[in-house]
Amino acid sequence: MDNMKEGDGKIDWVLFDFGGVIAEEGFKQGLIVIAKANGVDEGTFIQAAFDAIYASGYVLGKAPEQAFWNELKEKTGIAGDDATLMREIYSRFVLRSWMIDLVKRLRSGKIATGILSDQTDMLDRLNQEHDFFRWFDHVFNSYHMGKGKRDSTLFDDIARTLKTEPGRILFIDDDSGHVERARRKGWNTLLYVDRESFEKDLDKILPAVVRKSLEPAWPDPGHKAPEE
Repeated sequence: MDNMKEGDGKIDWVLFDFGGVIAEEGFKQGLIVIAKANGVDEGTFIQAAFDAIYASGYVLGKAPEQAFWNELKEKTGIAGDDATLMREIYSRFVLRSWMIDLVKRLRSGKIATGILSDQTDMLDRLNQEHDFFRWFDHVFNSYHMGKGKRDSTLFDDIARTLKTEPGRILFIDDDSGHVERARRKGWNTLLYVDRESFEKDLDKILPAVVRKSLEPAWPDPGHKAPEE
């Protein structure tokens, strides 16, 4: 558990990172496949890709996807057409159904939820395919904000947008740097490592949400009750 008072019951918002929390970390998983196919070191390549997606301006919505691939190819020497390379990444963002169920339970408990992601237009495309934005009260995407989680002032901006005190926000991310920057801004934070440890830590914070005795989650807005 990271920087969180146990069971204080004063959380108004829970904000989730997307890749690595709400969904499998498709970006890293896809990059590993690309690195292996091109015979380059995985760790070095992943870091180069994260740097390139910022340096190119793509993740902040300041440049098209092509600029990212051009930057990465120049730095690493990988080959392949952009569309094929992107499919290796895009296809690996698989939603975690149990995490969506948690979001529903939070909302049924009158806790607002949001996505806070350093993502590109891929997030919009994934939503068009899977329709998951409907479960969140707000979606913050660096591609549309022009600012990412590497900039600590982002957390001030979001607290102001939500009209919420930092100490009433819980942020969940699998990147320790993002978690630390949020913590320094007064947010409550959880570093996601795996499901087991995450559920254990969240149970200490919001026990009524995690335990099975909680009221049923809100029904799917598109779900129709069976006819009697």
